[in-house]
Amino acid sequence: MQHYSKHKLGIDIDKLGKTYFDFRSKLGFRTDDKTLRDFNAICINRIPGDENSITGGNVRGLYWTYPDTTNVEEQRLEPVQEHLYTELCPEFKDTYIEEVYNLITSKFKLGRVRFLMKPPRSCLSWHRDPEMRLHIPIITNVGCRMVIEDTSFHMPANGDGYITDNTKYHNFFNGSEFDRVHLVATVLEHKCDDDCCQMCLPWVR
Repeated sequence: MQHYSKHKLGIDIDKLGKTYFDFRSKLGFRTDDKTLRDFNAICINRIPGDENSITGGNVRGLYWTYPDTTNVEEQRLEPVQEHLYTELCPEFKDTYIEEVYNLITSKFKLGRVRFLMKPPRSCLSWHRDPEMRLHIPIITNVGCRMVIEDTSFHMPANGDGYITDNTKYHNFFNGSEFDRVHLVATVLEHKCDDDCCQMCLPWVR
């Protein structure tokens, strides 16, 4: 648990998964922006009244990567004003997603919250982000793994949340034969509990 910690949340994963499929059929994934070419996201919250805050580079967000054989780090996209993402998108009002959103925002200070999907046999780039992330796995199997530095681990879909240290270089790969789906939130602050590890100490309120 060097790079992640588990948090008991008691989320009904079957219910959250059904809600995800309902909204995927209604909203789909954005395909009109080249920054989202290989990034499948449905945004759950936004900057109040600002529909542009869930479009373009704001969906994906700032990250750094090593793109070629020179092994020189490069920045991708621009910073996102995470602390301003405080409004649930109207379409999720009075759904189970709103219940989950209220639960996790009562426990953690969060920025953007998104459904993220990785297709079968695909992965992210080797990159780092400005902040930690909260993962709530919804559809997964043992072949869906996160790698942070030299540590690989699987996060089961059991109703718990997992805070991962995305400020370190990492990747996520889906080695299964179906879509992997997580609810993922940017973590700005959180309170430690008995299940936390030393990783959490700098983030205590």
